[in-house]
Amino acid sequence: MQTENYIIEINQITKVFGEKTVLDDISLKIKRGEFVTILGPSGCGKTTLLRLIAGFHAPTAGNISINGEDITLVPPHKRPVNTVFQRYALFPHLNVYDNIAFGLKLKKLTKQQIDRKIKASLRMVGMIDYEDRDVDSLSGGQQQRVAIARAIVNEPEMLLLDEPLAALDLKMRKDMQLELKEMHKNLGITFVYVTHDQEEALILSDTVVVMSEGKIQQIGSPTDIYNEPINAFVANFIGDSNLFDGLMLRDKQVRFCGVDFECVDEGFGEGVPVDVVVRPEDLYIFPTSDAAQLTGTVQSCLFKGVHYEMTVLYNDYEILVQDYHPYQPGQEVGLIIKPADIHIMRKERMANVFAGKIVDDRHVEFLGRTFECPAISGVEAGTTVRVEVPFNGITLQANEEDGTLVGEVQSILYKGDHYHLNVLSDWDEQVYVDTNDVWDNGDRVGIRVVGEKIKILTP
Repeated sequence: MQTENYIIEINQITKVFGEKTVLDDISLKIKRGEFVTILGPSGCGKTTLLRLIAGFHAPTAGNISINGEDITLVPPHKRPVNTVFQRYALFPHLNVYDNIAFGLKLKKLTKQQIDRKIKASLRMVGMIDYEDRDVDSLSGGQQQRVAIARAIVNEPEMLLLDEPLAALDLKMRKDMQLELKEMHKNLGITFVYVTHDQEEALILSDTVVVMSEGKIQQIGSPTDIYNEPINAFVANFIGDSNLFDGLMLRDKQVRFCGVDFECVDEGFGEGVPVDVVVRPEDLYIFPTSDAAQLTGTVQSCLFKGVHYEMTVLYNDYEILVQDYHPYQPGQEVGLIIKPADIHIMRKERMANVFAGKIVDDRHVEFLGRTFECPAISGVEAGTTVRVEVPFNGITLQANEEDGTLVGEVQSILYKGDHYHLNVLSDWDEQVYVDTNDVWDNGDRVGIRVVGEKIKILTP
Protein backbone atom coordinates (compact mmCIF):
# COMPACT_ATOMS: atom_id res chain seq x y z
CA MET A 1 0.00 0.00 0.00
CA GLN A 2 1.38 3.41 -1.01
CA THR A 3 2.05 5.82 1.85
CA GLU A 4 0.93 9.45 1.82
CA ASN A 5 3.36 11.96 0.33
CA TYR A 6 4.13 13.99 3.44
CA ILE A 7 6.61 16.87 3.17
CA ILE A 8 6.69 17.51 6.91
CA GLU A 9 6.14 15.33 9.97
CA ILE A 10 5.95 16.83 13.45
CA ASN A 11 6.31 14.11 16.05
CA GLN A 12 5.31 14.61 19.72
CA ILE A 13 6.66 18.14 19.91
CA THR A 14 6.66 19.86 23.30
CA LYS A 15 7.96 23.39 23.87
CA VAL A 16 8.45 24.88 27.32
CA PHE A 17 9.42 28.48 28.04
CA GLY A 18 10.43 28.81 31.69
CA GLU A 19 7.64 27.08 33.61
CA LYS A 20 5.02 27.51 30.87
CA THR A 21 4.27 24.67 28.45
CA VAL A 22 3.41 26.43 25.18
CA LEU A 23 3.11 23.28 23.06
CA ASP A 24 2.05 20.00 24.64
CA ASP A 25 2.83 16.79 22.71
CA ILE A 26 1.92 18.06 19.23
CA SER A 27 1.94 15.65 16.26
CA LEU A 28 1.04 16.73 12.73
CA LYS A 29 1.66 15.53 9.17
CA ILE A 30 1.44 17.89 6.19
CA LYS A 31 1.11 16.66 2.61
CA ARG A 32 3.24 18.06 -0.18
CA GLY A 33 1.48 20.94 -1.95
CA GLU A 34 -1.19 21.43 0.72
CA PHE A 35 -2.43 24.79 2.01
CA VAL A 36 -2.54 24.13 5.76
CA THR A 37 -3.78 26.76 8.19
CA ILE A 38 -2.94 26.62 11.90
CA LEU A 39 -5.85 28.38 13.57
CA GLY A 40 -6.44 29.39 17.15
CA PRO A 41 -6.80 32.26 19.64
CA SER A 42 -3.91 34.34 20.90
CA GLY A 43 -1.57 32.35 23.13
CA CYS A 44 -2.62 28.92 21.84
CA GLY A 45 0.91 28.11 20.54
CA LYS A 46 0.32 28.42 16.78
CA THR A 47 3.14 30.92 16.10
CA THR A 48 5.53 28.92 18.28
CA LEU A 49 4.75 25.83 16.19
CA LEU A 50 5.46 27.76 12.99
CA ARG A 51 8.76 29.05 14.38
CA LEU A 52 9.76 25.49 15.30
CA ILE A 53 9.16 24.44 11.69
CA ALA A 54 11.20 27.42 10.49
CA GLY A 55 14.03 26.61 12.91
CA PHE A 56 13.87 29.81 14.99
CA HIS A 57 13.18 27.73 18.11
CA ALA A 58 14.32 24.26 19.17
CA PRO A 59 11.74 21.93 20.75
CA THR A 60 12.00 20.84 24.36
CA ALA A 61 11.01 17.35 23.26
CA GLY A 62 10.06 15.60 20.02
CA ASN A 63 11.38 15.95 16.48
CA ILE A 64 10.55 17.45 13.10
CA SER A 65 11.25 15.85 9.71
CA ILE A 66 11.13 17.42 6.25
CA ASN A 67 11.19 15.09 3.25
CA GLY A 68 11.87 12.22 5.65
CA GLU A 69 15.02 13.82 7.12
CA ASP A 70 15.23 14.91 10.76
CA ILE A 71 15.79 18.69 10.75
CA THR A 72 15.03 19.31 14.44
CA LEU A 73 18.43 20.90 15.08
CA VAL A 74 19.14 22.16 11.54
CA PRO A 75 19.55 25.98 11.49
CA PRO A 76 16.91 28.06 9.65
CA HIS A 77 19.06 28.97 6.61
CA LYS A 78 19.65 25.29 5.83
CA ARG A 79 15.96 24.34 5.80
CA PRO A 80 14.00 24.27 2.51
CA VAL A 81 11.49 26.82 3.86
CA ASN A 82 10.98 30.57 3.79
CA THR A 83 8.92 32.65 6.22
CA VAL A 84 6.68 35.67 5.64
CA PHE A 85 6.17 37.60 8.88
CA GLN A 86 3.25 39.68 10.07
CA ARG A 87 5.32 42.88 9.87
CA TYR A 88 6.95 41.83 6.57
CA ALA A 89 10.54 42.51 7.84
CA LEU A 90 11.47 44.45 4.69
CA PHE A 91 14.65 46.54 4.67
CA PRO A 92 13.50 50.20 4.63
CA HIS A 93 16.80 51.48 3.17
CA LEU A 94 16.57 49.15 0.14
CA ASN A 95 14.24 49.41 -2.83
CA VAL A 96 11.96 46.60 -3.99
CA TYR A 97 14.59 45.02 -6.25
CA ASP A 98 17.30 44.95 -3.57
CA ASN A 99 14.90 43.64 -0.91
CA ILE A 100 14.04 40.68 -3.09
CA ALA A 101 17.63 40.22 -4.27
CA PHE A 102 19.13 40.16 -0.77
CA GLY A 103 19.05 36.39 -0.29
CA LEU A 104 20.07 35.71 -3.89
CA LYS A 105 23.17 37.87 -3.54
CA LEU A 106 24.19 35.90 -0.46
CA LYS A 107 24.09 32.81 -2.67
CA LYS A 108 26.46 34.62 -5.07
CA LEU A 109 24.23 34.22 -8.11
CA THR A 110 25.11 36.15 -11.26
CA LYS A 111 23.39 39.47 -12.07
CA GLN A 112 21.59 37.79 -14.95
CA GLN A 113 20.30 34.96 -12.76
CA ILE A 114 19.14 37.42 -10.09
CA ASP A 115 17.34 39.61 -12.67
CA ARG A 116 15.52 36.63 -14.12
CA LYS A 117 14.39 35.29 -10.73
CA ILE A 118 13.26 38.72 -9.48
CA LYS A 119 11.18 39.37 -12.59
CA ALA A 120 9.55 35.96 -12.26
CA SER A 121 8.70 36.49 -8.58
CA LEU A 122 7.34 40.01 -9.18
CA ARG A 123 5.19 38.71 -12.00
CA MET A 124 3.84 36.06 -9.64
CA VAL A 125 2.72 38.69 -7.08
CA GLY A 126 1.51 41.27 -9.63
CA MET A 127 4.29 43.81 -8.97
CA ILE A 128 5.96 44.12 -12.38
CA ASP A 129 7.65 47.55 -12.90
CA TYR A 130 7.97 48.16 -9.15
CA GLU A 131 11.65 47.20 -8.93
CA ASP A 132 12.93 50.74 -8.30
CA ARG A 133 10.28 51.84 -5.81
CA ASP A 134 11.21 52.55 -2.19
CA VAL A 135 9.38 50.10 0.08
CA ASP A 136 8.23 52.97 2.34
CA SER A 137 6.28 54.42 -0.60
CA LEU A 138 4.25 51.22 -1.02
CA SER A 139 0.83 50.46 0.47
CA GLY A 140 0.46 47.73 3.07
CA GLY A 141 -0.83 45.31 0.44
CA GLN A 142 2.07 46.08 -1.90
CA GLN A 143 4.59 45.60 0.91
CA GLN A 144 2.95 42.24 1.63
CA ARG A 145 3.41 41.24 -2.02
CA VAL A 146 7.08 42.23 -1.89
CA ALA A 147 7.58 40.14 1.26
CA ILE A 148 6.02 37.14 -0.49
CA ALA A 149 8.11 37.75 -3.62
CA ARG A 150 11.26 37.81 -1.49
CA ALA A 151 10.25 34.48 0.06
CA ILE A 152 9.32 32.67 -3.16
CA VAL A 153 12.30 33.93 -5.17
CA ASN A 154 14.42 31.37 -3.33
CA GLU A 155 12.15 28.60 -4.64
CA PRO A 156 11.45 27.03 -1.22
CA GLU A 157 9.63 23.75 -0.92
CA MET A 158 7.49 25.26 1.80
CA LEU A 159 6.27 28.80 2.52
CA LEU A 160 5.49 29.67 6.15
CA LEU A 161 3.18 32.66 6.70
CA ASP A 162 2.70 34.13 10.18
CA GLU A 163 -0.53 36.19 10.20
CA PRO A 164 0.66 38.00 7.05
CA LEU A 165 -2.59 39.92 6.46
CA ALA A 166 -3.22 41.08 10.04
CA ALA A 167 -1.94 44.63 9.43
CA LEU A 168 -4.14 45.25 6.36
CA ASP A 169 -7.54 46.92 6.27
CA LEU A 170 -10.61 44.75 5.67
CA LYS A 171 -10.94 45.23 1.90
CA MET A 172 -7.21 44.78 1.27
CA ARG A 173 -7.23 41.66 3.44
CA LYS A 174 -10.11 40.18 1.42
CA ASP A 175 -8.30 40.94 -1.84
CA MET A 176 -5.03 39.44 -0.60
CA GLN A 177 -6.81 36.28 0.56
CA LEU A 178 -7.89 35.61 -3.01
CA GLU A 179 -4.42 36.43 -4.34
CA LEU A 180 -2.74 34.11 -1.82
CA LYS A 181 -5.05 31.28 -2.85
CA GLU A 182 -4.18 31.89 -6.52
CA MET A 183 -0.44 32.09 -5.72
CA HIS A 184 -0.60 28.76 -3.93
CA LYS A 185 -2.30 27.20 -6.93
CA ASN A 186 0.28 28.62 -9.37
CA LEU A 187 3.37 27.88 -7.27
CA GLY A 188 2.36 24.34 -6.35
CA ILE A 189 4.39 24.44 -3.12
CA THR A 190 3.28 23.77 0.46
CA PHE A 191 1.83 26.73 2.38
CA VAL A 192 1.66 26.64 6.20
CA TYR A 193 -0.36 29.63 7.33
CA VAL A 194 -0.97 30.92 10.86
CA THR A 195 -4.02 33.03 11.71
CA HIS A 196 -6.61 33.68 14.42
CA ASP A 197 -9.18 34.66 11.76
CA GLN A 198 -11.67 31.81 11.37
CA GLU A 199 -13.18 33.08 8.11
CA GLU A 200 -9.71 33.46 6.60
CA ALA A 201 -8.86 29.87 7.53
CA LEU A 202 -12.05 28.52 5.96
CA ILE A 203 -11.53 30.50 2.73
CA LEU A 204 -7.85 29.69 2.14
CA SER A 205 -7.19 26.21 3.39
CA ASP A 206 -7.14 22.64 2.16
CA THR A 207 -6.67 21.58 5.79
CA VAL A 208 -7.32 23.46 9.03
CA VAL A 209 -5.51 22.64 12.29
CA VAL A 210 -7.44 24.10 15.24
CA MET A 211 -5.36 24.72 18.37
CA SER A 212 -6.14 25.72 21.94
CA GLU A 213 -3.98 25.87 25.06
CA GLY A 214 -0.96 24.30 23.35
CA LYS A 215 -2.85 21.30 21.99
CA ILE A 216 -4.35 20.38 18.64
CA GLN A 217 -8.12 20.15 19.02
CA GLN A 218 -9.09 19.04 15.52
CA ILE A 219 -7.60 18.56 12.04
CA GLY A 220 -9.81 18.47 8.97
CA SER A 221 -11.08 20.18 5.84
CA PRO A 222 -12.85 23.54 6.30
CA THR A 223 -16.17 21.80 5.64
CA ASP A 224 -15.48 19.08 8.23
CA ILE A 225 -14.30 21.58 10.84
CA TYR A 226 -17.43 23.70 10.39
CA ASN A 227 -20.04 20.97 10.02
CA GLU A 228 -18.54 18.32 12.32
CA PRO A 229 -16.74 20.10 15.20
CA ILE A 230 -15.18 17.61 17.59
CA ASN A 231 -15.87 19.58 20.77
CA ALA A 232 -17.49 22.73 22.15
CA PHE A 233 -14.33 24.82 21.75
CA VAL A 234 -14.10 24.13 18.01
CA ALA A 235 -17.84 24.64 17.51
CA ASN A 236 -17.69 27.99 19.29
CA PHE A 237 -14.45 29.18 17.70
CA ILE A 238 -15.35 28.31 14.09
CA GLY A 239 -18.27 30.45 12.98
CA ASP A 240 -21.43 31.39 14.85
CA SER A 241 -23.13 28.62 16.79
CA ASN A 242 -25.73 27.81 19.40
CA LEU A 243 -24.17 25.64 22.12
CA PHE A 244 -26.28 23.84 24.68
CA ASP A 245 -25.82 21.29 27.44
CA GLY A 246 -27.74 18.20 26.37
CA LEU A 247 -28.63 14.72 27.49
CA MET A 248 -28.44 11.81 25.04
CA LEU A 249 -31.60 9.86 25.86
CA ARG A 250 -30.86 7.03 23.44
CA ASP A 251 -29.64 6.61 19.88
CA LYS A 252 -31.12 9.34 17.67
CA GLN A 253 -32.85 11.16 20.52
CA VAL A 254 -31.43 14.03 22.56
CA ARG A 255 -32.82 16.51 25.09
CA PHE A 256 -31.72 20.14 25.26
CA CYS A 257 -33.46 23.40 26.14
CA GLY A 258 -35.85 21.17 28.07
CA VAL A 259 -37.22 19.60 24.86
CA ASP A 260 -36.70 16.14 23.32
CA PHE A 261 -35.44 16.21 19.72
CA GLU A 262 -34.79 13.58 17.09
CA CYS A 263 -31.21 13.60 15.77
CA VAL A 264 -29.06 11.37 13.57
CA ASP A 265 -26.31 10.58 16.08
CA GLU A 266 -25.73 7.14 17.56
CA GLY A 267 -23.29 5.40 19.88
CA PHE A 268 -23.22 7.90 22.76
CA GLY A 269 -25.11 5.63 25.17
CA GLU A 270 -28.26 6.32 27.19
CA GLY A 271 -28.63 9.09 29.74
CA VAL A 272 -25.20 10.52 28.84
CA PRO A 273 -24.54 14.29 29.15
CA VAL A 274 -23.39 15.75 25.83
CA ASP A 275 -22.72 19.09 24.17
CA VAL A 276 -25.11 20.08 21.39
CA VAL A 277 -24.39 22.55 18.58
CA VAL A 278 -26.94 24.01 16.17
CA ARG A 279 -25.71 26.52 13.60
CA PRO A 280 -27.90 29.67 13.44
CA GLU A 281 -28.50 29.25 9.69
CA ASP A 282 -29.93 25.76 10.32
CA LEU A 283 -32.89 26.93 12.42
CA TYR A 284 -36.24 27.43 10.64
CA ILE A 285 -38.07 30.52 11.92
CA PHE A 286 -41.68 31.45 11.13
CA PRO A 287 -44.73 33.09 12.72
CA THR A 288 -45.72 30.95 15.68
CA SER A 289 -47.92 27.91 15.00
CA ASP A 290 -48.66 24.45 16.33
CA ALA A 291 -45.89 23.06 14.08
CA ALA A 292 -43.19 24.78 16.15
CA GLN A 293 -40.87 22.69 18.32
CA LEU A 294 -39.92 25.84 20.24
CA THR A 295 -41.96 29.03 20.62
CA GLY A 296 -40.22 32.21 21.70
CA THR A 297 -39.99 35.98 21.50
CA VAL A 298 -37.60 37.89 19.26
CA GLN A 299 -35.23 39.98 21.39
CA SER A 300 -33.16 41.63 18.66
CA CYS A 301 -32.90 41.77 14.86
CA LEU A 302 -29.78 42.95 13.03
CA PHE A 303 -29.25 43.22 9.27
CA LYS A 304 -25.90 41.61 8.34
CA GLY A 305 -25.82 42.45 4.62
CA VAL A 306 -26.89 39.06 3.29
CA HIS A 307 -29.15 37.86 6.09
CA TYR A 308 -30.79 39.01 9.29
CA GLU A 309 -29.46 37.85 12.64
CA MET A 310 -32.05 37.47 15.37
CA THR A 311 -31.94 36.46 19.01
CA VAL A 312 -35.00 34.51 20.14
CA LEU A 313 -35.74 33.97 23.84
CA TYR A 314 -37.25 30.56 24.59
CA ASN A 315 -37.88 30.21 28.34
CA ASP A 316 -34.42 31.18 29.70
CA TYR A 317 -32.52 30.18 26.55
CA GLU A 318 -31.20 32.69 24.03
CA ILE A 319 -31.13 31.17 20.54
CA LEU A 320 -29.29 32.79 17.62
CA VAL A 321 -31.10 32.55 14.28
CA GLN A 322 -30.01 33.69 10.80
CA ASP A 323 -32.63 34.06 8.09
CA TYR A 324 -33.33 36.10 4.95
CA HIS A 325 -36.61 37.42 6.41
CA PRO A 326 -36.64 39.71 9.44
CA TYR A 327 -38.79 39.26 12.52
CA GLN A 328 -38.98 42.28 14.78
CA PRO A 329 -38.27 42.48 18.54
CA GLY A 330 -41.34 41.52 20.56
CA GLN A 331 -42.74 39.26 17.84
CA GLU A 332 -43.73 35.72 18.81
CA VAL A 333 -42.10 33.13 16.52
CA GLY A 334 -41.80 29.40 16.14
CA LEU A 335 -38.60 27.44 15.57
CA ILE A 336 -37.95 24.02 14.02
CA ILE A 337 -34.64 22.13 14.06
CA LYS A 338 -34.32 19.19 11.69
CA PRO A 339 -32.57 16.04 12.98
CA ALA A 340 -29.64 16.33 10.54
CA ASP A 341 -28.96 19.90 11.73
CA ILE A 342 -28.35 18.84 15.35
CA HIS A 343 -24.71 17.95 15.99
CA ILE A 344 -23.85 15.97 19.14
CA MET A 345 -20.39 16.10 20.75
CA ARG A 346 -18.95 14.22 23.69
CA LYS A 347 -18.22 16.43 26.67
CA GLU A 348 -14.52 16.91 27.36
CA ARG A 349 -15.25 16.79 31.08
CA MET A 350 -18.26 16.34 33.36
CA ALA A 351 -16.86 18.20 36.39
CA ASN A 352 -13.67 19.61 37.86
CA VAL A 353 -11.38 16.87 39.17
CA PHE A 354 -8.34 17.83 41.24
CA ALA A 355 -5.57 15.93 43.01
CA GLY A 356 -6.07 16.35 46.75
CA LYS A 357 -5.06 15.20 50.20
CA ILE A 358 -7.25 14.51 53.26
CA VAL A 359 -6.51 16.88 56.16
CA ASP A 360 -9.10 15.54 58.64
CA ASP A 361 -12.69 14.25 58.59
CA ARG A 362 -14.06 17.67 57.49
CA HIS A 363 -11.23 19.18 55.44
CA VAL A 364 -9.40 18.40 52.21
CA GLU A 365 -6.47 20.13 50.56
CA PHE A 366 -6.36 20.87 46.81
CA LEU A 367 -5.47 23.79 44.54
CA GLY A 368 -2.90 24.73 47.18
CA ARG A 369 -5.60 25.54 49.76
CA THR A 370 -7.54 23.74 52.50
CA PHE A 371 -11.34 23.57 52.08
CA GLU A 372 -14.10 22.48 54.42
CA CYS A 373 -16.15 19.71 52.87
CA PRO A 374 -18.94 17.23 53.79
CA ALA A 375 -17.95 14.70 56.46
CA ILE A 376 -15.36 12.17 55.32
CA SER A 377 -15.44 8.69 56.80
CA GLY A 378 -13.09 5.77 56.44
CA VAL A 379 -10.19 7.77 54.97
CA GLU A 380 -7.12 8.56 57.03
CA ALA A 381 -5.53 12.01 57.19
CA GLY A 382 -2.74 12.38 54.64
CA THR A 383 -4.41 10.03 52.13
CA THR A 384 -4.10 11.15 48.51
CA VAL A 385 -7.52 11.40 46.85
CA ARG A 386 -9.24 12.84 43.83
CA VAL A 387 -11.58 15.74 44.51
CA GLU A 388 -14.60 16.40 42.28
CA VAL A 389 -16.31 19.79 42.17
CA PRO A 390 -19.22 20.43 39.76
CA PHE A 391 -18.99 23.43 37.45
CA ASN A 392 -21.69 25.21 39.50
CA GLY A 393 -19.80 24.42 42.72
CA ILE A 394 -17.34 27.24 42.05
CA THR A 395 -18.15 30.95 42.15
CA LEU A 396 -16.14 33.90 40.89
CA GLN A 397 -15.65 37.22 42.69
CA ALA A 398 -14.92 40.57 41.06
CA ASN A 399 -12.47 41.42 43.86
CA GLU A 400 -9.53 39.02 43.94
CA GLU A 401 -9.30 39.39 47.73
CA ASP A 402 -12.80 37.93 48.12
CA GLY A 403 -11.74 34.57 46.75
CA THR A 404 -9.98 31.69 48.46
CA LEU A 405 -7.55 31.80 45.53
CA VAL A 406 -7.07 33.96 42.45
CA GLY A 407 -7.25 33.23 38.74
CA GLU A 408 -7.55 34.68 35.25
CA VAL A 409 -10.38 34.01 32.80
CA GLN A 410 -8.89 32.14 29.82
CA SER A 411 -11.92 31.31 27.67
CA ILE A 412 -15.69 31.70 27.66
CA LEU A 413 -18.41 29.54 26.09
CA TYR A 414 -22.03 30.68 26.05
CA LYS A 415 -24.34 27.69 26.51
CA GLY A 416 -27.70 29.36 25.80
CA ASP A 417 -28.72 30.07 29.40
CA HIS A 418 -25.32 30.34 31.14
CA TYR A 419 -21.60 30.84 30.54
CA HIS A 420 -18.98 28.10 30.86
CA LEU A 421 -15.60 29.60 31.81
CA ASN A 422 -12.08 28.24 31.90
CA VAL A 423 -10.11 30.01 34.63
CA LEU A 424 -6.37 29.51 35.17
CA SER A 425 -5.80 29.58 38.92
CA ASP A 426 -2.69 30.99 40.59
CA TRP A 427 -1.93 27.35 41.46
CA ASP A 428 -1.47 26.91 37.67
CA GLU A 429 -4.44 24.54 37.36
CA GLN A 430 -7.49 24.96 35.13
CA VAL A 431 -10.77 25.58 36.95
CA TYR A 432 -14.05 25.27 35.02
CA VAL A 433 -17.04 27.33 36.12
CA ASP A 434 -20.73 27.58 35.12
CA THR A 435 -22.11 31.05 35.84
CA ASN A 436 -24.77 33.54 34.81
CA ASP A 437 -22.43 36.46 35.43
CA VAL A 438 -20.73 38.18 32.49
CA TRP A 439 -16.93 38.12 32.43
CA ASP A 440 -14.31 38.96 29.82
CA ASN A 441 -11.20 37.08 28.73
CA GLY A 442 -8.26 38.25 30.82
CA ASP A 443 -10.34 39.26 33.87
CA ARG A 444 -8.59 38.65 37.18
CA VAL A 445 -11.05 37.05 39.58
CA GLY A 446 -11.33 35.62 43.04
CA ILE A 447 -12.26 31.92 43.13
CA ARG A 448 -14.46 30.37 45.80
CA VAL A 449 -15.29 26.68 46.14
CA VAL A 450 -18.69 25.78 47.60
CA GLY A 451 -17.76 23.30 50.34
CA GLU A 452 -21.10 21.46 50.31
CA LYS A 453 -20.53 20.51 46.67
CA ILE A 454 -17.08 18.96 47.16
CA LYS A 455 -17.05 15.22 46.56
CA ILE A 456 -14.16 13.00 47.62
CA LEU A 457 -13.26 10.22 45.16
CA THR A 458 -11.18 7.67 47.04
CA PRO A 459 -8.46 5.79 45.13
